[in-house]
Amino acid sequence: MRRAVIPKTERIYVKVSSDFDSTGYMQPKTITWDDGRTFIIEEIKDFRPAGLTGCSGDCYTVIIQGQEKHLFFERTDPSFSARFGRWFVERTNTAK
Repeated sequence: MRRAVIPKTERIYVKVSSDFDSTGYMQPKTITWDDGRTFIIEEIKDFRPAGLTGCSGDCYTVIIQGQEKHLFFERTDPSFSARFGRWFVERTNTAK
């Protein structure tokens, strides 16, 4: 009997350069990984509440190198006033 493969995700926190327009809209421009690789966000296709367990924030559907990806902004606890939030992507791992 075969066991089902259960996909698990992990959050990979990344550096993101963003612009803010005059209305306060935050628009991510680039993603930089820990190893220094930087990728330009070519397009933002969608923006909505993240809807993830344990994540109060937003999900951006972006185009990077012609591929659709999800970029999440996790809002920080308001008691930490010096930090507004942080960005992450999800990596799917398969566990047997």
